Amino acid sequence: MDSILFDLDGTVWKDFTLIDGAAETIHALQEAGKRVVGLSNRGTHSRRQIAAYFQEHGIQWEKEDIILSSFLAADYLQTHYPKLPVWVLGEEGLREELAEADLTLAAKPEEADWLVISLHTGVTYHDLNQAFRAVIHGARILATNQDPVFPGKDGLQLDVGGLIGAIEASTGKKTDIIVGKPSHFMYQKVMQQAGSEPEKTLIVGDSLTSDIAMGAMFGLKTALVLTGNTTREQAEISSIKPDLILPSIKELPFT
Repeated sequence: MDSILFDLDGTVWKDFTLIDGAAETIHALQEAGKRVVGLSNRGTHSRRQIAAYFQEHGIQWEKEDIILSSFLAADYLQTHYPKLPVWVLGEEGLREELAEADLTLAAKPEEADWLVISLHTGVTYHDLNQAFRAVIHGARILATNQDPVFPGKDGLQLDVGGLIGAIEASTGKKTDIIVGKPSHFMYQKVMQQAGSEPEKTLIVGDSLTSDIAMGAMFGLKTALVLTGNTTREQAEISSIKPDLILPSIKELPFT
């Protein structure tokens, strides 16, 4: 393999605590000359914030080596709708990526052409109602991802799918664009950064429906780790089959 793509939540860390062996494995792969890229459906943070965390914990990733759904949301809107105002249901990292892309945040939800939804761990009724108002006044919906849950230190946590459900149910509108895994938006950006052919690229992740599904859709080699969303029993009965099943990132071969 020339390039290794690592999902973050449940693969490299849980709630910003590194999984045992993650830093050592990534360092060994880099020393072996592999191209190593991080990718995540996490839309709460910016690439700058995530790169700073990893560098503080001994993983040498520049922000360009990390593809987040927050960045993909900003990139999509900058490419296709650069002058349209945006309303955000999300956290500061998403706003940072939108600002870096020179996108305009609407002053009021009624003025927005797009609602961008991401995970919001401090969401309130007011936040949801403002997002609701954006959509009933004509805003289209872009979601960073549609995962129902993500793996935390204390077990599974509610993810963006729950917020999408609230907005769709209350407005009767469906989400227009989802940029995170397993979408082609994520695949194209990650492969652009990896610079390798699909058959020489391995994606490592904990989710059958996002990480392994994306790999299978686009012809990548796939490795499922059992430190996050998926148990071995679930993997064995799933129609989505990884090439490898590993207890954790620590057991990943370096060649």
